[in-house]
Amino acid sequence: MDTLMGLLPFIAMFAIMWFFLIRPAQKRQKETKSMQSQLKRGDQVITIGGIHGSIDAVDELTVYLKVADGTTLRFDRQAVGRVTEQA
Repeated sequence: MDTLMGLLPFIAMFAIMWFFLIRPAQKRQKETKSMQSQLKRGDQVITIGGIHGSIDAVDELTVYLKVADGTTLRFDRQAVGRVTEQA
């Protein structure tokens, strides 16, 4: 019984860490993965490096981002940080 009472603070600390740190991070990661899987041509996006552009083409692993007239850059899907405007 004493060992159980001794472990109680550690169990409580783990539960608090789970609800305030781990769980929200997992939720954010799931939302980001979902957003990246739904990318389509014409979406206005910002990469994790801060480059703004419009998606010109998308394939399984790659996104082609039009950043200026005649300039298209190739990125991994995971490099897209957020969508600013849907097509």
